[in-house]
Amino acid sequence: MLSSHHIDELRNAVGADSLITSPAQLQTYECDGLTNFRILPGAVVLPRTAQQVQAVVRFCARHKIPFVSRGAGTGLSGGALPAEGGIVISLARMNRILHVDLANRYVVVEPGVINQHVTQRVAPYGYFYAPDPSSQSVCTIGGNVAENSGGAHCLKYGFTVTHTLALEVVLPNGDLVELGSAAPDAPGYDLPGVFVGSEGTLGVATRVTLRIVKRPEVVQTLLAAFDTPQAAGQTVSDIIAAGMLPSALEIMDTLSIQAAEAAVHAHYPMCGGLLLVELDGPAIEVEELMREVRALCQKNGSWEVRVAQSDEERAVIWKGRKAAFAAMGRISPNYIVQDGVIPRTALPEVLEEIDRMATAVGLRVANVFHAGDGNLHPLVLYDRTIPGQEETAIDLSYRILHLCVDKGGSITGEHGVGKEKQQALGYMFSEPDLATMQLVRCAFDPESLSNPDKVFPRPRLCADQPGPYKPHPLEQAGIAEIF
Repeated sequence: MLSSHHIDELRNAVGADSLITSPAQLQTYECDGLTNFRILPGAVVLPRTAQQVQAVVRFCARHKIPFVSRGAGTGLSGGALPAEGGIVISLARMNRILHVDLANRYVVVEPGVINQHVTQRVAPYGYFYAPDPSSQSVCTIGGNVAENSGGAHCLKYGFTVTHTLALEVVLPNGDLVELGSAAPDAPGYDLPGVFVGSEGTLGVATRVTLRIVKRPEVVQTLLAAFDTPQAAGQTVSDIIAAGMLPSALEIMDTLSIQAAEAAVHAHYPMCGGLLLVELDGPAIEVEELMREVRALCQKNGSWEVRVAQSDEERAVIWKGRKAAFAAMGRISPNYIVQDGVIPRTALPEVLEEIDRMATAVGLRVANVFHAGDGNLHPLVLYDRTIPGQEETAIDLSYRILHLCVDKGGSITGEHGVGKEKQQALGYMFSEPDLATMQLVRCAFDPESLSNPDKVFPRPRLCADQPGPYKPHPLEQAGIAEIF
Protein backbone atom coordinates (compact mmCIF):
# COMPACT_ATOMS: atom_id res chain seq x y z
CA MET A 1 0.00 0.00 0.00
CA LEU A 2 1.43 3.37 -0.99
CA SER A 3 1.62 5.90 1.84
CA SER A 4 0.78 9.60 1.59
CA HIS A 5 4.53 10.24 1.67
CA HIS A 6 4.99 7.98 -1.36
CA ILE A 7 2.22 9.81 -3.23
CA ASP A 8 3.84 13.16 -2.44
CA GLU A 9 7.17 11.94 -3.84
CA LEU A 10 5.52 10.76 -7.04
CA ARG A 11 3.65 14.05 -7.41
CA ASN A 12 6.93 15.93 -7.08
CA ALA A 13 8.51 13.68 -9.71
CA VAL A 14 5.92 14.05 -12.47
CA GLY A 15 3.53 16.84 -11.44
CA ALA A 16 0.00 16.68 -10.08
CA ASP A 17 -1.53 16.48 -13.57
CA SER A 18 0.50 13.34 -14.34
CA LEU A 19 -0.42 11.29 -11.29
CA ILE A 20 -3.53 9.10 -10.95
CA THR A 21 -4.56 7.71 -7.56
CA SER A 22 -8.37 7.74 -7.71
CA PRO A 23 -9.69 4.14 -7.57
CA ALA A 24 -12.22 4.88 -10.33
CA GLN A 25 -9.50 6.18 -12.67
CA LEU A 26 -7.08 3.41 -11.73
CA GLN A 27 -9.54 0.85 -13.10
CA THR A 28 -8.55 1.94 -16.63
CA TYR A 29 -5.13 0.42 -15.97
CA GLU A 30 -6.10 -2.77 -14.12
CA CYS A 31 -5.54 -4.99 -17.20
CA ASP A 32 -4.47 -4.96 -20.83
CA GLY A 33 -6.19 -6.66 -23.78
CA LEU A 34 -6.27 -9.90 -21.76
CA THR A 35 -9.11 -9.05 -19.40
CA ASN A 36 -9.14 -12.35 -17.48
CA PHE A 37 -6.52 -10.98 -15.08
CA ARG A 38 -7.17 -7.70 -13.23
CA ILE A 39 -5.12 -5.96 -10.54
CA LEU A 40 -5.64 -2.38 -9.38
CA PRO A 41 -2.29 -0.54 -9.27
CA GLY A 42 -1.27 1.60 -6.33
CA ALA A 43 -0.79 4.60 -8.62
CA VAL A 44 -0.34 5.50 -12.28
CA VAL A 45 2.15 8.08 -13.51
CA LEU A 46 2.18 9.62 -16.99
CA PRO A 47 5.67 11.07 -17.52
CA ARG A 48 6.47 13.36 -20.45
CA THR A 49 10.27 13.00 -20.45
CA ALA A 50 12.97 10.39 -19.89
CA GLN A 51 14.07 12.36 -16.83
CA GLN A 52 10.63 11.99 -15.27
CA VAL A 53 10.73 8.24 -16.00
CA GLN A 54 14.11 8.16 -14.26
CA ALA A 55 12.72 9.95 -11.23
CA VAL A 56 9.84 7.48 -10.91
CA VAL A 57 12.07 4.43 -11.35
CA ARG A 58 14.58 5.76 -8.82
CA PHE A 59 11.68 6.26 -6.42
CA CYS A 60 10.68 2.62 -6.94
CA ALA A 61 14.26 1.41 -6.48
CA ARG A 62 14.64 3.43 -3.30
CA HIS A 63 11.45 2.09 -1.72
CA LYS A 64 11.57 -1.40 -3.33
CA ILE A 65 8.21 -0.82 -5.04
CA PRO A 66 7.53 -2.83 -8.22
CA PHE A 67 6.63 -1.02 -11.44
CA VAL A 68 5.18 -1.93 -14.83
CA SER A 69 5.55 0.20 -17.96
CA ARG A 70 2.55 0.39 -20.26
CA GLY A 71 1.77 1.60 -23.76
CA ALA A 72 -1.72 1.48 -25.30
CA GLY A 73 -2.73 -1.64 -23.35
CA THR A 74 -3.45 -3.66 -26.51
CA GLY A 75 -1.30 -6.61 -25.41
CA LEU A 76 -2.98 -10.02 -25.33
CA SER A 77 -0.94 -11.93 -22.74
CA GLY A 78 -1.32 -9.85 -19.58
CA GLY A 79 2.14 -8.34 -19.97
CA ALA A 80 0.97 -4.92 -18.75
CA LEU A 81 -0.93 -6.31 -15.75
CA PRO A 82 -0.01 -4.14 -12.73
CA ALA A 83 1.98 -5.51 -9.84
CA GLU A 84 0.04 -5.69 -6.57
CA GLY A 85 0.39 -2.27 -4.88
CA GLY A 86 2.88 -1.17 -7.53
CA ILE A 87 3.27 1.70 -9.97
CA VAL A 88 2.14 1.75 -13.59
CA ILE A 89 4.32 3.96 -15.77
CA SER A 90 2.10 4.95 -18.70
CA LEU A 91 4.17 6.20 -21.63
CA ALA A 92 1.19 7.49 -23.61
CA ARG A 93 2.30 11.14 -23.34
CA MET A 94 5.79 10.41 -24.68
CA ASN A 95 4.45 10.34 -28.23
CA ARG A 96 6.79 12.45 -30.35
CA ILE A 97 8.65 11.48 -33.51
CA LEU A 98 11.95 13.14 -32.65
CA HIS A 99 14.02 12.77 -35.81
CA VAL A 100 13.71 11.45 -39.36
CA ASP A 101 16.93 10.56 -41.23
CA LEU A 102 15.97 9.50 -44.76
CA ALA A 103 19.57 9.36 -45.99
CA ASN A 104 20.43 6.72 -43.38
CA ARG A 105 16.93 5.20 -43.31
CA TYR A 106 15.99 5.52 -39.68
CA VAL A 107 13.65 7.46 -37.41
CA VAL A 108 13.93 8.23 -33.71
CA VAL A 109 10.71 8.07 -31.70
CA GLU A 110 9.44 8.13 -28.16
CA PRO A 111 7.78 4.92 -26.88
CA GLY A 112 4.23 6.31 -26.96
CA VAL A 113 4.26 6.87 -30.73
CA ILE A 114 1.55 4.81 -32.47
CA ASN A 115 2.95 2.19 -34.85
CA GLN A 116 1.00 3.39 -37.90
CA HIS A 117 2.10 6.99 -37.36
CA VAL A 118 5.69 6.07 -38.18
CA THR A 119 4.74 4.94 -41.68
CA GLN A 120 2.42 7.92 -42.11
CA ARG A 121 5.33 10.25 -41.30
CA VAL A 122 7.73 8.77 -43.87
CA ALA A 123 5.26 7.61 -46.56
CA PRO A 124 5.43 10.90 -48.54
CA TYR A 125 9.13 10.19 -49.12
CA GLY A 126 8.58 6.62 -50.33
CA TYR A 127 9.39 4.76 -47.09
CA PHE A 128 7.47 2.66 -44.55
CA TYR A 129 7.93 0.97 -41.19
CA ALA A 130 7.52 -2.77 -41.79
CA PRO A 131 6.24 -4.41 -38.53
CA ASP A 132 2.46 -4.17 -38.74
CA PRO A 133 0.57 -5.94 -35.94
CA SER A 134 -3.20 -6.07 -36.37
CA SER A 135 -3.55 -3.36 -33.72
CA GLN A 136 -1.11 -1.04 -35.51
CA SER A 137 -3.61 1.83 -35.65
CA VAL A 138 -3.58 2.05 -31.84
CA CYS A 139 -0.62 0.07 -30.44
CA THR A 140 2.58 1.92 -29.54
CA ILE A 141 6.24 1.41 -30.39
CA GLY A 142 7.14 0.89 -26.74
CA GLY A 143 4.71 -2.01 -26.49
CA ASN A 144 5.95 -3.38 -29.83
CA VAL A 145 9.49 -3.33 -28.44
CA ALA A 146 8.40 -5.10 -25.25
CA GLU A 147 6.64 -7.93 -27.12
CA ASN A 148 8.82 -8.01 -30.28
CA SER A 149 5.65 -7.52 -32.32
CA GLY A 150 5.40 -8.84 -35.85
CA GLY A 151 2.33 -8.75 -38.05
CA ALA A 152 1.33 -9.94 -41.48
CA HIS A 153 4.48 -8.72 -43.22
CA CYS A 154 7.05 -10.15 -40.80
CA LEU A 155 7.58 -13.13 -43.13
CA LYS A 156 9.69 -11.04 -45.51
CA TYR A 157 10.62 -8.02 -43.42
CA GLY A 158 11.09 -9.43 -39.92
CA PHE A 159 9.85 -8.54 -36.45
CA THR A 160 10.39 -5.44 -34.35
CA VAL A 161 13.86 -6.65 -33.34
CA THR A 162 14.92 -6.59 -37.00
CA HIS A 163 14.00 -2.90 -37.21
CA THR A 164 15.24 -1.67 -33.82
CA LEU A 165 18.72 -0.19 -34.14
CA ALA A 166 19.13 1.53 -30.77
CA LEU A 167 17.33 2.21 -27.51
CA GLU A 168 17.55 4.70 -24.69
CA VAL A 169 16.57 2.75 -21.57
CA VAL A 170 15.99 3.55 -17.93
CA LEU A 171 17.34 0.55 -16.03
CA PRO A 172 15.53 -0.68 -12.91
CA ASN A 173 18.03 1.16 -10.68
CA GLY A 174 17.24 4.46 -12.45
CA ASP A 175 20.34 4.70 -14.64
CA LEU A 176 19.79 6.02 -18.17
CA VAL A 177 21.75 4.01 -20.76
CA GLU A 178 22.09 3.72 -24.54
CA LEU A 179 21.84 0.28 -26.13
CA GLY A 180 22.93 -0.21 -29.72
CA SER A 181 23.64 2.39 -32.37
CA ALA A 182 22.08 3.89 -35.49
CA ALA A 183 25.17 2.70 -37.36
CA PRO A 184 24.66 -0.59 -39.21
CA ASP A 185 26.15 -3.72 -37.62
CA ALA A 186 27.42 -1.97 -34.50
CA PRO A 187 30.20 -3.87 -32.65
CA GLY A 188 29.77 -5.53 -29.28
CA TYR A 189 26.98 -7.55 -27.77
CA ASP A 190 23.55 -7.17 -29.36
CA LEU A 191 21.96 -5.53 -26.33
CA PRO A 192 18.97 -4.17 -28.29
CA GLY A 193 18.33 -7.78 -29.29
CA VAL A 194 18.29 -8.75 -25.61
CA PHE A 195 15.97 -5.90 -24.63
CA VAL A 196 13.46 -6.22 -27.48
CA GLY A 197 10.97 -8.93 -26.54
CA SER A 198 11.91 -8.90 -22.85
CA GLU A 199 8.34 -7.87 -21.99
CA GLY A 200 9.26 -4.96 -19.74
CA THR A 201 11.31 -7.08 -17.36
CA LEU A 202 14.65 -5.34 -18.05
CA GLY A 203 13.70 -1.67 -17.78
CA VAL A 204 11.78 1.09 -19.56
CA ALA A 205 12.56 2.23 -23.11
CA THR A 206 12.30 6.01 -23.40
CA ARG A 207 13.60 6.48 -26.96
CA VAL A 208 13.77 4.05 -29.89
CA THR A 209 15.70 4.27 -33.16
CA LEU A 210 13.83 2.39 -35.87
CA ARG A 211 14.91 1.21 -39.31
CA ILE A 212 12.63 2.26 -42.16
CA VAL A 213 12.34 0.54 -45.53
CA LYS A 214 12.04 1.87 -49.08
CA ARG A 215 8.58 1.23 -50.52
CA PRO A 216 8.74 -1.34 -53.35
CA GLU A 217 7.88 -0.42 -56.93
CA VAL A 218 4.80 -2.68 -57.02
CA VAL A 219 2.61 -4.37 -54.39
CA GLN A 220 0.00 -6.95 -55.39
CA THR A 221 -2.39 -8.86 -53.14
CA LEU A 222 -4.03 -12.12 -54.17
CA LEU A 223 -7.00 -13.76 -52.50
CA ALA A 224 -7.65 -17.49 -53.07
CA ALA A 225 -10.57 -19.61 -51.80
CA PHE A 226 -10.14 -23.30 -50.87
CA ASP A 227 -12.51 -25.91 -49.50
CA THR A 228 -10.29 -26.49 -46.44
CA PRO A 229 -7.59 -24.60 -44.51
CA GLN A 230 -5.38 -27.66 -45.04
CA ALA A 231 -5.46 -27.08 -48.82
CA ALA A 232 -4.60 -23.43 -48.25
CA GLY A 233 -1.77 -24.51 -45.93
CA GLN A 234 -0.39 -26.88 -48.54
CA THR A 235 -0.31 -23.99 -51.01
CA VAL A 236 1.72 -21.97 -48.52
CA SER A 237 4.29 -24.77 -48.31
CA ASP A 238 4.38 -25.04 -52.10
CA ILE A 239 4.95 -21.29 -52.51
CA ILE A 240 7.90 -21.32 -50.10
CA ALA A 241 9.28 -24.54 -51.64
CA ALA A 242 9.23 -22.84 -55.04
CA GLY A 243 11.79 -20.34 -53.75
CA MET A 244 9.41 -17.40 -53.43
CA LEU A 245 9.38 -15.04 -50.44
CA PRO A 246 6.07 -13.16 -50.37
CA SER A 247 5.79 -10.18 -48.09
CA ALA A 248 2.75 -11.83 -46.48
CA LEU A 249 1.00 -15.23 -46.43
CA GLU A 250 -2.17 -15.33 -44.34
CA ILE A 251 -4.93 -17.92 -43.86
CA MET A 252 -8.43 -17.54 -42.42
CA ASP A 253 -10.94 -20.35 -41.87
CA THR A 254 -14.73 -20.28 -42.19
CA LEU A 255 -15.44 -18.96 -38.68
CA SER A 256 -12.92 -16.13 -38.96
CA ILE A 257 -14.27 -15.22 -42.41
CA GLN A 258 -17.80 -15.09 -41.04
CA ALA A 259 -16.73 -12.80 -38.21
CA ALA A 260 -14.70 -10.48 -40.45
CA GLU A 261 -17.50 -10.21 -43.00
CA ALA A 262 -20.03 -9.36 -40.31
CA ALA A 263 -17.75 -6.63 -38.96
CA VAL A 264 -16.17 -4.91 -41.97
CA HIS A 265 -17.71 -6.42 -45.15
CA ALA A 266 -14.40 -7.23 -46.84
CA HIS A 267 -16.22 -9.18 -49.61
CA TYR A 268 -14.42 -12.42 -48.87
CA PRO A 269 -15.73 -15.60 -50.53
CA MET A 270 -17.27 -17.92 -47.94
CA CYS A 271 -14.98 -20.96 -47.95
CA GLY A 272 -13.16 -23.44 -45.74
CA GLY A 273 -9.77 -21.78 -46.14
CA LEU A 274 -9.00 -18.29 -47.43
CA LEU A 275 -5.40 -17.59 -48.47
CA LEU A 276 -4.03 -14.06 -48.77
CA VAL A 277 -0.74 -13.69 -50.66
CA GLU A 278 1.04 -10.37 -51.01
CA LEU A 279 4.03 -9.93 -53.31
CA ASP A 280 6.14 -6.81 -53.68
CA GLY A 281 9.22 -5.73 -55.61
CA PRO A 282 10.07 -4.78 -59.21
CA ALA A 283 6.99 -4.87 -61.45
CA ILE A 284 8.27 -7.52 -63.87
CA GLU A 285 9.30 -9.83 -61.00
CA VAL A 286 5.98 -9.47 -59.18
CA GLU A 287 4.05 -10.15 -62.38
CA GLU A 288 5.94 -13.39 -63.04
CA LEU A 289 5.72 -14.59 -59.43
CA MET A 290 2.01 -13.86 -59.30
CA ARG A 291 1.48 -16.18 -62.28
CA GLU A 292 3.30 -18.93 -60.37
CA VAL A 293 1.21 -18.33 -57.25
CA ARG A 294 -2.01 -18.53 -59.27
CA ALA A 295 -0.90 -21.85 -60.75
CA LEU A 296 -0.08 -23.30 -57.31
CA CYS A 297 -3.43 -22.18 -55.92
CA GLN A 298 -5.28 -23.86 -58.78
CA LYS A 299 -3.19 -27.02 -58.42
CA ASN A 300 -4.33 -27.31 -54.80
CA GLY A 301 -8.00 -26.88 -55.64
CA SER A 302 -8.65 -23.16 -55.32
CA TRP A 303 -12.01 -22.36 -56.91
CA GLU A 304 -11.65 -18.58 -56.80
CA VAL A 305 -8.50 -16.53 -57.30
CA ARG A 306 -8.75 -12.76 -57.21
CA VAL A 307 -6.05 -10.07 -57.38
CA ALA A 308 -6.77 -6.61 -55.95
CA GLN A 309 -6.89 -4.08 -58.76
CA SER A 310 -6.20 -0.97 -56.70
CA ASP A 311 -4.77 0.24 -53.42
CA GLU A 312 -8.34 0.68 -52.19
CA GLU A 313 -9.14 -2.99 -52.88
CA ARG A 314 -5.93 -4.05 -51.14
CA ALA A 315 -6.85 -1.96 -48.11
CA VAL A 316 -10.28 -3.61 -47.87
CA ILE A 317 -8.75 -7.10 -48.06
CA TRP A 318 -6.34 -6.29 -45.24
CA LYS A 319 -9.00 -4.52 -43.21
CA GLY A 320 -10.90 -7.79 -42.98
CA ARG A 321 -7.82 -9.73 -41.90
CA LYS A 322 -6.74 -7.20 -39.29
CA ALA A 323 -10.26 -7.00 -37.87
CA ALA A 324 -10.49 -10.76 -37.31
CA PHE A 325 -9.69 -10.80 -33.57
CA ALA A 326 -12.07 -8.03 -32.56
CA ALA A 327 -14.73 -9.34 -34.95
CA MET A 328 -15.01 -12.62 -33.06
CA GLY A 329 -17.46 -10.92 -30.72
CA ARG A 330 -19.92 -11.09 -33.63
CA ILE A 331 -20.09 -14.88 -33.51
CA SER A 332 -19.23 -15.76 -29.90
CA PRO A 333 -19.89 -14.06 -26.55
CA ASN A 334 -16.42 -14.99 -25.28
CA TYR A 335 -13.17 -16.22 -26.79
CA ILE A 336 -9.52 -16.87 -25.99
CA VAL A 337 -6.84 -15.74 -28.45
CA GLN A 338 -3.79 -17.99 -28.58
CA ASP A 339 -0.49 -17.52 -30.32
CA GLY A 340 1.42 -20.73 -31.05
CA VAL A 341 4.07 -21.37 -33.67
CA ILE A 342 4.69 -24.53 -35.69
CA PRO A 343 6.88 -25.54 -38.64
CA ARG A 344 5.04 -24.71 -41.89
CA THR A 345 5.11 -28.34 -42.98
CA ALA A 346 3.12 -29.34 -39.88
CA LEU A 347 0.29 -26.95 -40.68
CA PRO A 348 -2.26 -29.41 -42.18
CA GLU A 349 -1.66 -31.96 -39.42
CA VAL A 350 -1.90 -29.43 -36.60
CA LEU A 351 -5.09 -27.89 -37.97
CA GLU A 352 -6.71 -31.32 -38.12
CA GLU A 353 -5.63 -32.07 -34.54
CA ILE A 354 -6.97 -28.73 -33.26
CA ASP A 355 -10.30 -29.49 -34.92
CA ARG A 356 -10.37 -32.95 -33.33
CA MET A 357 -9.53 -31.58 -29.88
CA ALA A 358 -12.21 -28.89 -30.11
CA THR A 359 -14.88 -31.32 -31.31
CA ALA A 360 -14.06 -33.71 -28.45
CA VAL A 361 -14.92 -31.04 -25.85
CA GLY A 362 -17.84 -29.51 -27.75
CA LEU A 363 -16.23 -26.15 -28.56
CA ARG A 364 -15.45 -24.24 -31.75
CA VAL A 365 -12.02 -22.91 -32.71
CA ALA A 366 -11.62 -20.18 -35.31
CA ASN A 367 -8.23 -20.09 -37.04
CA VAL A 368 -6.51 -17.05 -38.47
CA PHE A 369 -2.76 -17.02 -38.80
CA HIS A 370 0.48 -15.82 -40.32
CA ALA A 371 0.86 -18.98 -42.38
CA GLY A 372 4.19 -18.05 -43.91
CA ASP A 373 6.08 -18.33 -40.63
CA GLY A 374 3.76 -20.85 -38.97
CA ASN A 375 2.36 -18.38 -36.41
CA LEU A 376 -1.11 -19.69 -35.51
CA HIS A 377 -3.80 -17.62 -33.82
CA PRO A 378 -6.45 -20.17 -32.82
CA LEU A 379 -9.43 -18.46 -31.17
CA VAL A 380 -11.24 -20.75 -28.74
CA LEU A 381 -14.91 -19.72 -28.71
CA TYR A 382 -17.07 -20.26 -25.61
CA ASP A 383 -19.84 -18.85 -23.44
CA ARG A 384 -18.87 -18.15 -19.85
CA THR A 385 -22.52 -18.16 -18.77
CA ILE A 386 -22.54 -21.92 -19.35
CA PRO A 387 -21.13 -23.58 -16.20
CA GLY A 388 -17.71 -25.11 -16.74
CA GLN A 389 -17.31 -23.94 -20.33
CA GLU A 390 -14.72 -21.25 -19.57
CA GLU A 391 -12.52 -23.78 -17.73
CA THR A 392 -12.85 -26.18 -20.66
CA ALA A 393 -11.88 -23.40 -23.09
CA ILE A 394 -8.81 -22.44 -21.05
CA ASP A 395 -7.71 -26.08 -20.86
CA LEU A 396 -8.15 -26.49 -24.62
CA SER A 397 -6.14 -23.34 -25.32
CA TYR A 398 -3.23 -24.66 -23.26
CA ARG A 399 -3.38 -28.07 -24.91
CA ILE A 400 -3.14 -26.32 -28.28
CA LEU A 401 0.06 -24.60 -27.11
CA HIS A 402 1.45 -27.94 -25.91
CA LEU A 403 0.62 -29.39 -29.33
CA CYS A 404 2.63 -26.62 -30.99
CA VAL A 405 5.64 -27.39 -28.79
CA ASP A 406 5.29 -31.12 -29.44
CA LYS A 407 5.46 -30.42 -33.18
CA GLY A 408 8.72 -28.52 -32.83
CA GLY A 409 7.24 -25.05 -32.40
CA SER A 410 6.75 -22.44 -29.70
CA ILE A 411 4.08 -21.19 -27.28
CA THR A 412 4.18 -17.66 -28.70
CA GLY A 413 5.17 -15.92 -31.90
CA GLU A 414 4.41 -12.29 -31.09
CA HIS A 415 1.93 -11.89 -28.21
CA GLY A 416 4.49 -12.71 -25.55
CA VAL A 417 4.34 -14.87 -22.43
CA GLY A 418 3.21 -12.23 -19.95
CA LYS A 419 0.93 -13.60 -17.25
CA GLU A 420 -1.15 -15.92 -19.43
CA LYS A 421 1.49 -18.31 -20.75
CA GLN A 422 3.78 -18.59 -17.73
CA GLN A 423 3.04 -22.25 -17.08
CA ALA A 424 3.25 -23.08 -20.77
CA LEU A 425 6.79 -21.66 -20.78
CA GLY A 426 7.67 -24.37 -18.28
CA TYR A 427 6.36 -26.95 -20.76
CA MET A 428 8.64 -25.58 -23.48
CA PHE A 429 11.86 -25.06 -21.50
CA SER A 430 13.62 -27.12 -18.85
CA GLU A 431 14.66 -25.72 -15.46
CA PRO A 432 18.31 -25.21 -16.51
CA ASP A 433 17.10 -23.18 -19.52
CA LEU A 434 14.86 -21.05 -17.33
CA ALA A 435 17.63 -20.53 -14.78
CA THR A 436 19.95 -19.25 -17.51
CA MET A 437 17.29 -16.82 -18.72
CA GLN A 438 16.84 -15.61 -15.15
CA LEU A 439 20.56 -14.81 -14.94
CA VAL A 440 20.08 -12.37 -17.83
CA ARG A 441 17.13 -10.79 -16.09
CA CYS A 442 19.05 -10.44 -12.84
CA ALA A 443 21.93 -8.71 -14.63
CA PHE A 444 19.51 -5.88 -15.47
CA ASP A 445 17.18 -6.05 -12.46
CA PRO A 446 18.76 -7.66 -9.37
CA GLU A 447 15.91 -6.43 -7.13
CA SER A 448 13.17 -7.93 -9.37
CA LEU A 449 11.19 -4.67 -9.53
CA SER A 450 10.61 -4.29 -13.28
CA ASN A 451 7.38 -6.08 -14.28
CA PRO A 452 7.87 -8.83 -11.67
CA ASP A 453 5.96 -12.12 -11.62
CA LYS A 454 5.74 -12.26 -15.41
CA VAL A 455 7.13 -14.63 -18.04
CA PHE A 456 8.63 -17.30 -15.74
CA PRO A 457 6.37 -20.15 -14.53
CA ARG A 458 7.06 -19.56 -10.84
CA PRO A 459 8.36 -16.66 -8.72
CA ARG A 460 12.15 -16.36 -8.93
CA LEU A 461 14.33 -14.00 -6.93
CA CYS A 462 17.77 -12.98 -8.09
CA ALA A 463 19.06 -13.73 -4.61
CA ASP A 464 18.20 -17.38 -5.28
CA GLN A 465 20.32 -17.54 -8.44
CA PRO A 466 23.83 -19.01 -8.56
CA GLY A 467 26.51 -16.49 -9.47
CA PRO A 468 30.16 -15.49 -8.98
CA TYR A 469 29.48 -14.19 -5.47
CA LYS A 470 26.86 -16.74 -4.40
CA PRO A 471 27.62 -20.29 -5.52
CA HIS A 472 24.71 -22.60 -6.10
CA PRO A 473 24.13 -25.07 -3.21
CA LEU A 474 24.93 -28.02 -5.50
CA GLU A 475 28.29 -26.49 -6.30
CA GLN A 476 28.99 -25.90 -2.63
CA ALA A 477 28.22 -29.57 -2.04
CA GLY A 478 30.88 -30.51 -4.58
CA ILE A 479 28.49 -31.64 -7.28
CA ALA A 480 29.87 -30.45 -10.62
CA GLU A 481 26.71 -30.75 -12.65
CA ILE A 482 24.87 -27.51 -11.81
CA PHE A 483 22.62 -25.17 -13.78
